[in-house]
Amino acid sequence: MTLRRGFKAEAEREAARVRKELDLAPHDRLDPRQLAKHLSIAVVDASDLVDIADLEELERLQAFAFSAATFEIEDRSIIVVNPLRMIGRQNSDIAHELAHVMLKHVLSEIREIDGMPFRTCKPEEEEEATAFGGALLLPRPLLLSAARRQATVDEISQQYEVTTEMARFRYNSTGVAKQLGR
Repeated sequence: MTLRRGFKAEAEREAARVRKELDLAPHDRLDPRQLAKHLSIAVVDASDLVDIADLEELERLQAFAFSAATFEIEDRSIIVVNPLRMIGRQNSDIAHELAHVMLKHVLSEIREIDGMPFRTCKPEEEEEATAFGGALLLPRPLLLSAARRQATVDEISQQYEVTTEMARFRYNSTGVAKQLGR
């Protein structure tokens, strides 16, 4: 599946606009919880809603079955995040959910996993949220600056509190590596 033409450039522009609203320089770390607060979106740890033992049991039964989800309650968006994930993964998950809200995606499809139905977005909207969430956390100018400093993917991951997978995905998908001939 591919993103519609021009989406990546739009995502980078929107990420830059949002960073400006938050008074962040292009190379500053974006805290997705601060962005959520700025957008008046609540972020709640799932352990505030259910017993942590239940989350651990779910994880034991089906690893990574739940990372984060967005609920619309009385015209408010609330992101529920799994506290069992490392902070880098939580940041990616929150940014992904924020991207859905900011892109005004609508839950329109019903899928079934293990006999349990749940509503989700269209696959192309999931891809957009992944791309835009990544641009929010690691915009291209930030990656270019890090690459010029010869920061490794692991160093980018640690400095900006994202997963190594997210840092690698953004580093490769933005063309930064190719631009610098690495």
